Amino acid sequence: MYPKAYLDYLYHFHCDRDYFECHEVLEEYWKEKDADEREIHWVGLIQIAVGLYHHRRGNFNGALRMLQNACRIIGKEAAAINALGLDSGRLVKMLDERIVCVTKQEPYVSMNLPIADPDLQLSCDAMAQSASKVWGASSDLLDGSLVNRHTLRDRSDVIEERRRQLELRRKG
Repeated sequence: MYPKAYLDYLYHFHCDRDYFECHEVLEEYWKEKDADEREIHWVGLIQIAVGLYHHRRGNFNGALRMLQNACRIIGKEAAAINALGLDSGRLVKMLDERIVCVTKQEPYVSMNLPIADPDLQLSCDAMAQSASKVWGASSDLLDGSLVNRHTLRDRSDVIEERRRQLELRRKG
């Protein structure tokens, strides 16, 4: 019923709190679509993960920018978010609250997405259990490989693609 990439995103978001992997999984899924089929609600979910990643690292400016963008997208794409088994209204409210925390430069605290579909929650619980993980466990703030994950991976292809896209926009 739900795309595997989305289920993987939810797993990483709630079990190992690997927000960088959340970003990677959904971005790959999104990029597999033709440009005219790329739905913006996936970008909103990616931005939530990236925003939390930045917040956890203490990058308040990056977190604020990502979370504000995500909040706008989630608000506009409520029907698509609800179709993914989430409660878009609660999610927007949670993002608004997180934006206030980031603006005040309060420390990171783990966040769970508001899953509204009981069958989705059962599937997620089963995924966590089969991996011997705890759904909704707090992020390990002392795990440097998790907190600083982006510095440990080769992102040269992503950087090159961003540079290429910027150049295309400049050319008009």
